[in-house]
Amino acid sequence: MDRPTRFEHTRWLGDKRTQTVYDLDTFDRPEVIDELMAAETFLAFGPDTLAEARNRGYRAASPYGEPD
Repeated sequence: MDRPTRFEHTRWLGDKRTQTVYDLDTFDRPEVIDELMAAETFLAFGPDTLAEARNRGYRAASPYGEPD
């Protein structure tokens, strides 16, 4: 899956509505990411790690789009 234009150097992208974080390296449902970008409810993390996303209360999404 191609990364969104503004996030070409980002691996973890969060959805503020659901507190779910998506791994752009492995997540293979572009329609979910497209909807997130259209809604403009996304968040990038610094540092760009799953640990930082979890520190902010986000849960990793499964390949099916549901939080694990």
